[in-house]
Amino acid sequence: MQITSLVDGFRRAIWNISNKIGPFAPLFSMLLLGLVILSLSRLGLVLWKFDRVYATGDLLAVMYQGVRVDMIQLGLIALIPILLAPLLAIQRFFHIWKWLTYGWVLIAIVLLVFLEAATPGFIMEYDVRPNRIFVEYLKYPHEVMGMLWKGFKVHIFAGVGFTVLAVMWMRYWMQPWQTAKSTWTNRRLWLVWPLVFILALLGIRSTLGHRPANPALFAITQDSMVNSLILNSGYSVFYAIYSLQHEAKSSQIYGKMDKAEVLKLTQAKDTDIPTLTTLVPYAKRDKPLNLVIILEESLGAGFVASLGGKPVTPNLELLKEEGIWFEQLYATGTRSVRGIEAVVTGFQPTPADSTVKLSLSQKNFFSLASLLKQQGYITEFIYGGESHFDNMRSFFMGNGFQNIVDQKDYKNPIFVASWGVSDEDLLNKTHEQLLAHHASGQPFFTLAFSSTNHAPFEFPDGRIELYEQPKATDNNAVKYADYAIGEFIKKAKASPYWKDTVFLIVADHDIRVRGETLVPIEHFHIPGLILGADIAPQRITAMASQIDLPVTVLSLMGVNAQHPMTGRDMSDLPEDYLGRAMMQYNYNFGWMEETNEANQVVVLREGKAPAHAVYDTKIKHLNEVAPPANASQLEQRALANSLLPSMLYTEQRYRLP
Repeated sequence: MQITSLVDGFRRAIWNISNKIGPFAPLFSMLLLGLVILSLSRLGLVLWKFDRVYATGDLLAVMYQGVRVDMIQLGLIALIPILLAPLLAIQRFFHIWKWLTYGWVLIAIVLLVFLEAATPGFIMEYDVRPNRIFVEYLKYPHEVMGMLWKGFKVHIFAGVGFTVLAVMWMRYWMQPWQTAKSTWTNRRLWLVWPLVFILALLGIRSTLGHRPANPALFAITQDSMVNSLILNSGYSVFYAIYSLQHEAKSSQIYGKMDKAEVLKLTQAKDTDIPTLTTLVPYAKRDKPLNLVIILEESLGAGFVASLGGKPVTPNLELLKEEGIWFEQLYATGTRSVRGIEAVVTGFQPTPADSTVKLSLSQKNFFSLASLLKQQGYITEFIYGGESHFDNMRSFFMGNGFQNIVDQKDYKNPIFVASWGVSDEDLLNKTHEQLLAHHASGQPFFTLAFSSTNHAPFEFPDGRIELYEQPKATDNNAVKYADYAIGEFIKKAKASPYWKDTVFLIVADHDIRVRGETLVPIEHFHIPGLILGADIAPQRITAMASQIDLPVTVLSLMGVNAQHPMTGRDMSDLPEDYLGRAMMQYNYNFGWMEETNEANQVVVLREGKAPAHAVYDTKIKHLNEVAPPANASQLEQRALANSLLPSMLYTEQRYRLP
């Protein structure tokens, strides 16, 4: 009873203050209530992640800068009703104004509560508030709801519960407004309105500087997760939606550079296809080999014992002795489509979405399939789920893949999970297809993309000795995926296509990429293995990027061709070779160069000066340092390499002649 009395007293107090500004009362009430709700949510998240927030030394700044972001968000929400007020808040239409603002405020607060309720689960999975990934997943309700229901039931019920409570609370909260009377004259409304409008704009801009505030302004720590706590989830999601509409020039968030300088620093040419290269293959063959790429979902180095991870990939550890093994291979991003982009097209990453999903790359964009199709290869993509996910089907069919196998094409699969059939089913189907292609006499390129190592981590019983309990964990899922790879390679070795085929086994990205640094490089480290045919065992210790892999496999296959890829052929390196890697992490771009002394890292950031660091590969630790003597050259190379792919995409110059 006492709590009810306090709540009712709080409501009366807020509305007594709000009523002094007449028709703007519901918007002012929304501002005060919204600040309370969002601040309490942020406080809860800070307490949950207290160790990481405290380690930044900016605990208080996270809270008070968060209030500033909340003012921006609530100002944006109020802007449309404020613009309509001179027309609808007048005495004649006051009843319309009441119902409009009643519904507007109710829906706005409920939506903010829903997004805050969804935040803990999203942070657990992606180590950041809901962002562009959250928006993109809304396009695939079937796959996502299946994953959530099987792996995140608590979060679903909590989110629904908080949302229902928010609706009930807001109906109670808005009762005084339902019975309100018009107390302002039209003249008074029109005189006060400009002041309200200006105050709203100042709240939205949140600064008197040249540009309004944006998420980059609130990136005050080296920990991206902590920076995201300063935001509220509504602001984070709506800014992601806004950014999706402006991706063509997204690389310019790091700075501008003359086109001629970009080409010079990236060793490109001012021609129709600036990066066009003639591949002289390392392997001299009368007939080029076939190619099979097995793209493994979320298989980071943290799952490979010899790379400093857990011992859950015993088959991969054995197989690495039979082929070319990459000890310092780095993914270009944190999403599957980014891994596809790098491994299948050799395209460098940008802050924009992967080219797999962007409009200008849906046809006439280079891929291994488009090149090999020209050379008479059968080209095929095999997936255990629905191939429309992440726009893969559209991109592949528009860029050289002739055949796609997905979930509907499996008869009596061994096991069906939320994301599709098991990895066993995927690789059994791959084996069947390879036998058929070999029998046809045509060369072939097959891309098989796994899905078992994805939450909620479902796989058939009785295949492996579990690494841990309970069953549905990433470590167990990886061990099962490794089992499926081992079984597939056994069949492949006993098959007639083995001696004519190069196999690449590589991860698309690591799982749950997160860390307390601007770019958690240790979570971009992935395994990569090339084997089959006459491939001699070799350890490549030089630094490599995912974009180097497609060039390397073409060279080993013995393919003579022109291509626009910027990756390097790792099959025949000079003794003094020093590698480089590039990593896109949210809106940060990491550029790492191998030197004789240390691995130099520069991180480009939106609206901020580049940050410098040194990465120790032995202990997998990034140490921030003062800008080195060659800082300017390093920053310029990094900027050029972030701008080049954006230029090639927008001008549609990443293609075959």
